[in-house]
Amino acid sequence: MCELCAGRRSVDGAPESRSRRAALGAIAAFSLLGMSTGYAHAYAKSPPKPGNVLSPDQAIKRLFEGNQRYTSGKTKNRDFASTRQALAGGQNPYASILSCADSRVSPEFCFDEERGDLFVSRVAGNYVSSDILASLEYGVAVLKVPAIMVLGHTRCGAVSAAVDAYEKQAEFPGHIQNIVTELMPAVRAAASQTPKGGTLLHAATIENIRQNVRRLQEATPILDRAVQAGKLKVVGGLYHLDTGRVEAIT
Repeated sequence: MCELCAGRRSVDGAPESRSRRAALGAIAAFSLLGMSTGYAHAYAKSPPKPGNVLSPDQAIKRLFEGNQRYTSGKTKNRDFASTRQALAGGQNPYASILSCADSRVSPEFCFDEERGDLFVSRVAGNYVSSDILASLEYGVAVLKVPAIMVLGHTRCGAVSAAVDAYEKQAEFPGHIQNIVTELMPAVRAAASQTPKGGTLLHAATIENIRQNVRRLQEATPILDRAVQAGKLKVVGGLYHLDTGRVEAIT
């Protein structure tokens, strides 16, 4: 069962059966939306970016290859005008990224990609909310994205705030406290297993990535089915601010 649906309830508190019906209805609506905009035709008969039609393993491999180019300074030359017309009629990104909103972490840059390649959702602390989940479901159900990466990063301010709330009972203004509340399960879990010599901030950052990977892998009714069918893989990554390298988190 999806961790977001504890007690057999959905993220919005509705009974799971009602949530399932709503989700299936959403898939149908997305399909109709794609047909009405010409997307279904573009994807099924002529993907705007044929090189993005990949298996889950190929998609993950491409992400890390792009990151290696980025860290080595050997990024590709970009000609944005050459793909503008094709992308105006549709999209077929090869991976979805759930990233922190931190301005120092830019998925298209760190994976050396361009418009139309990555379907990116961002929120401070890179955690799964109902809106983020819906966006990622759209990517899988409609855009046929074969891979999702939960991308955290070192020295994350959102995770640091949650650590301060745990250790010092710090409180934050406005809706910032909502972020802290969402990240607290990872902080508590990391506090009980932080390795000797390690910091709680680093351990909580890693744990937060792992917890959200599991949430997505188990999220009903769309993502878990795609994972079980071998059409989707969900992985974790840690972006190192000092080097630009993305470390695989398992």
